[in-house]
Formats: sequence, C-alpha cells, structure tokens
Amino acid sequence: MRTVTITVKPTEKQKIAWKYLKDDKTQFIIFGNAAGTGKSWCGAEWTIMSAIAYPGTKWFIARNELKRLMGSTYITFLKVCKWHNIPSIAWKLNSQYNYIKLWNGSRIDLLDVSYKPSDPLYERFGSTEYTSGWLEEAGEMRERVFEVLKSRIGRHLNDKYNLLPKILITCNPKKNWLYFNFYKPWMEKRLPEDTVFLKALYTDNPFTAKIYGAMLNKIKDPVLRARLRDGIWEYEDNDASLMDYDKIIKIFTTDYEPGINATMHLSVDVARFGRDKAVFMLWQGFHIRKVWYYDKSSTSFIEEKIEHIMEQYHIPRQRVVVDSDGVGGSVPDHLPGIYAFVNAASPITEWDDEKKYRMQETQKFVYTNIRSQCYDRLANYVNEGIITCYPGIDPQVRQWMIEELEAIKKKDVEDNEKKFQIISKEEIKETIGRSCDFSDTMMMRMVFELGNPRATMGEDFSEVTVVW
Repeated sequence: MRTVTITVKPTEKQKIAWKYLKDDKTQFIIFGNAAGTGKSWCGAEWTIMSAIAYPGTKWFIARNELKRLMGSTYITFLKVCKWHNIPSIAWKLNSQYNYIKLWNGSRIDLLDVSYKPSDPLYERFGSTEYTSGWLEEAGEMRERVFEVLKSRIGRHLNDKYNLLPKILITCNPKKNWLYFNFYKPWMEKRLPEDTVFLKALYTDNPFTAKIYGAMLNKIKDPVLRARLRDGIWEYEDNDASLMDYDKIIKIFTTDYEPGINATMHLSVDVARFGRDKAVFMLWQGFHIRKVWYYDKSSTSFIEEKIEHIMEQYHIPRQRVVVDSDGVGGSVPDHLPGIYAFVNAASPITEWDDEKKYRMQETQKFVYTNIRSQCYDRLANYVNEGIITCYPGIDPQVRQWMIEELEAIKKKDVEDNEKKFQIISKEEIKETIGRSCDFSDTMMMRMVFELGNPRATMGEDFSEVTVVW
C-alpha cells in the first residue's frame, strides 16, 4: 500500500483560517476580501484533507454555476492534489452526478447552486446530509443557499469523529447578504461567537503577491479595482446613486413600532402569469408591515387579494395605489376609488407649508415624471431613516429590496430645465438581472406624500390667499 504524507504550509492568513477550521467552537468562517489571497487554495486543501482524514464522511464544494466550478475551483482542487502528491488513483470524479469519490469511502459533492425558478426554495438539497462544506465565490449566490446548506451539515458521521459542522465561505467584497450578515457586523464587533470574518489582501499571499499585484493594478474600472485589489466593501458604484447603502440596510435593522394610530396604506405592483412579480406591500405609516409576492397571478386574483387586504386591515380605497401600466390598467377600473399609478404621468404639484408657492418653483429642478418624483421622495425618506420594515421579512425578499434600492440612480440629463429623472426600468434590469418590482412598490407609496394626489387647483382655491 502506498503511503502519502501530507504537510500543509499555509500563509500567515491561511494559518488563521486553519485555526478556526479545526477548532471546536467556530462554525462559519468567512475568508476573503480581495483577489489573490489564497482563499480558494485554502478551501480546496481543507476539503480534500478533511475527506482523507475522516473516512466515510461527506463534504460539498458549492458554486453558483457548475461550469465555473469545474473550470476554476476544480482546477484548483487538482493543483492541490498535485502539490501534495495525492495520487490520481486515490479518488475518482463522477462527471454524471458531479461528485468526487475517495478510496476511503469519503465523498465530495460538487454543487451547482444557481437559482432555478422551478426550485426557488432550493428543495433539491433538502434531503442531502453533509459533514461540512465550502461555499466558493459566495457573492455570486443567493442567501437562501447558505440558509439551506447550513441546515444540511452536521448530519453525516459528525458524532463518530466528534466534528463540529462548519461552512467555509470564500468571497470578494459584494454589497449583498455577505455585507449585511457578516462584514457589517464584523466592523461593528457584533458577530456571533460561532462566526469569524478574515480580511485578506493579495499582499497576504507571498506566493502570488507580485503577479497578482501587477494584474490588479491594470484594472481600469475603479469600483472593480477597489473590490478586487483593495478589498473595499463600502464601494460606491457612482455618484448618481440616490440612497446610501447603510441607510438602506437600516430599513431592516431599525427597531420601530408604528403605533395603532399610524395610517394604513397598500401599494401593489401588478404582474401577470410569470412576467415579473406581483408585489403587495402593506404600510402602517412609513413602516412596511407585510410583503406578499407572487410569480404568477391573474388580474382577477390581484383584485381579490387587494379587496381581502383592504377588508382585513380596514384600508379605504383612497389609500390604495396600484401600478396601472400594462396589464395592471384594468385593476383600477374594477376597483374604482383606488389610485391608478402611471409611471410616465406628469409630476404632482407640491406646495410649501403655507401653500403660497409651488415647490418646483423654489427648487433647482423639476421632475420628468411622477415616477422620478416619487423615487426622489422615497430616497429622502430612506436616507433620513424614516422607512422601516418588519423584522420577520423573508431574507430573500429583503435581499431583493436592498439590491433594487441600491440600483436606483439619477439619470444625468443636461438640459436647460435641469429635469430630475430616474434611469429606466430597462437600465435597472440590465444591472440586477430582473425587474425592480419591490422598489417600485415602495416608490408608489410615496404618491400619498405629495400633497393631495387627487386634488385639482380648483379644489385647493379655498385655502390659497390671493393678494392684489
């Protein structure tokens, strides 16, 4: 029988990672911050060595796409095996079912964790059992992947070997659930005891620091360079962003009770039969009290849902706003009295507190349309910390809302009128890969804050003093 002695020679930063990977206290290790830190090598090394050390155990390596896993992560796995002189006869790749089987009975599953509309809850992993595992390039994944897979570890021979279930998360800076759940709490020194965050830069890896430094310095995009070279998480995409990212996060972290006297509103973004999502948002004051969404919905279902919510929460029709562009146009016709929101409609005239001057005449700009006007008001409320959300919101919905709000930007229109305009829905869709259904639903709520959206100037004459 051939004997192979494996000796790990980690970098200083990898030594710290190994310390937590081997202890009996830490379950979640977030390792990364920039490119070229040796985090993928560490992940591959930990996975193969653990599978060898504990016969019969079951591990996973997960990435958002199997193609990327096989084209990058698996290549690193092969390099690690070659570096440690692990013979090819010691393991075998099953390319049909995507797993690596070791001679000692251990197994490493290669998981494609991309989002599939047919499996939005990742139920395909619901019956699997693992000892521990590794999420590679976790910034590409949805948060639910982590939530599901952390419920599947600790289920395969952990008791036999007295192994604490662990998940290694390797990543680059990304303003998504990683920022929300790990980086921000780490910065604020409030990470749970079972979680560690290891910040690393390419300079921490002496084996590749020179070559990676040269490559990363050539990145022209300042945001991409800030993320991959400098490991900056609080990067800004550009100055056109309306809402501060930390303020967006505070929507979901601020403790707030709106009180029983806060006015109830309902805003609805309409979709039908798989085209975008139908979103219902219940408001109590400026507190989002409940969110419902449906991937497929007929207009008759939407109308019934609106009536049910109005009845359950005692909301009059004049406090309900519905997107009436496209297929949503028929809903206000069947529910007369609700506000039919048309994105391209003219902005609503706003008056100062004494109703002497139109607000647009006292500001430096006017709005192109009511959508831009409402998004500007929403941005002000978010940045002032006025908007809050109930703590039990679905984490995936929360992540969608964060991504959409961050994608809302001002369109740079250089004309004599200096009109304020938000980038189009198509531009937002190109950025985040889907429609901004949730942020649009939040935006429409603001129509009720623009004076009286139903009032005409004639109806307001009794409250306006005319001086000759």
